Amino acid sequence: MQIPRFISLLKIFIFANTAFFVGCGGGSSGNSPTSTASTLQPSFSSINPLPVIYLETEANATIQREDYTNGTVQVYGQGIVDSMPEVTMKIRGRGHSTWNIHPKKPYQMKLSDSSVFLGMPKKKTWLFMAEYSDKTMLRNRLAMELGYLSNLDWTAKSHYADVVLNNVPIGTYRISEKNQEGSNRVDIGDNGFLLEVDYAGHNRLDVAEDIYFETNQISIQNGNGAGNVIQVKEPDLDQGDPQLDFIRDHIIDFETALFSANFTDPANGYLPYIDIDSFVDWFLINEIAKNQDAKAYSSIYLHYIPGQKIKMGPIWDFDLGFGNVDYDDPEYPQGWWVYYHWWIERLMQDPAFISKVKERFTYFKSKEQYLLSKIDEWSQMLGKSVAKNDDIWGTLGVYVWPNPVVFNTYNEEVAYLKSWLQDRLQWMDSAISQL
Repeated sequence: MQIPRFISLLKIFIFANTAFFVGCGGGSSGNSPTSTASTLQPSFSSINPLPVIYLETEANATIQREDYTNGTVQVYGQGIVDSMPEVTMKIRGRGHSTWNIHPKKPYQMKLSDSSVFLGMPKKKTWLFMAEYSDKTMLRNRLAMELGYLSNLDWTAKSHYADVVLNNVPIGTYRISEKNQEGSNRVDIGDNGFLLEVDYAGHNRLDVAEDIYFETNQISIQNGNGAGNVIQVKEPDLDQGDPQLDFIRDHIIDFETALFSANFTDPANGYLPYIDIDSFVDWFLINEIAKNQDAKAYSSIYLHYIPGQKIKMGPIWDFDLGFGNVDYDDPEYPQGWWVYYHWWIERLMQDPAFISKVKERFTYFKSKEQYLLSKIDEWSQMLGKSVAKNDDIWGTLGVYVWPNPVVFNTYNEEVAYLKSWLQDRLQWMDSAISQL
């Protein structure tokens, strides 16, 4: 009798959990580390407390950055989430610097049908976040926890898992929902817009294909280097679509009101245009993290439904947050950063906005011990998997761009994150009280 494929792969799982990454070297563009199941020794004492995801591409094809590769996926849930039998999918790379610079690659997977995945709500598209430069693997998860505590409409859910690609273990990943339109993701209905402020340089912008616009404040001419644009992520528009003119004009009208002489006027200023609660919480979450990218670079999302107000969010991309960057000022827990975002700096000239910032920071500050306890919980959960992940990728004890400090152990990395967060909240508490 032929053994069902799902059961046969469980055998690989039992073998892999011993020395999940023993004998594995670094990967290269889109390739997994070199290893075979025969290099792994069986043991039942080292089973990880994480689900295991098995990916297979057709003919063991290498995953490309731009083009999808067909394959299958299945999940062994470990009693933590429901297991999932083999289903068809397609997969490609994702990210910019995370794909080009680091050997551990991030991926975007699209299932053939919408499905619950690792206990998260039904959808086709799922992201495999490598978290290579963040050796704690916790910074994005910590930021999302702040999102769950906030007034933002939606924050992506995620779940950690160990991943096997074409029978080769490739490490621990954070599997995440994507910032995209949907009734159980960013719900913008049938006529709404999901926008992203993005950097125009480093080959991030495809002038011929991407649908984007500029404003008086956000443009290729303004800002550092190549400047920025606002990309229309949803809906899928073509060049010259009247909807592009509509959303561009509306954002420009908001900016005009915001930078007018009477910008605080309840009727003629910025207030009719934006949802204050979302702007305040988006600012505070990114400022608490001192998120390098959120001031004037990328992953600055906002959404708008005609007839309603512009809302900031969802939050995204905190790899270079919480002190994990060795250039510019965000390395240090002291000092403002996202405060100097194009719109936020102007909003902070309104006493009413400042009052709301003070109120909401008091709320977030009250969650300090809760956040520290969550860091402890997650780091303990990841312990075995992180050790095995390091056996593959060898990041602990060596410099990985753009780490400001290098520690030899995972526990030291976690301690640095906790200390940085405490120092940051302390500085912000003092600074905000003086506004």
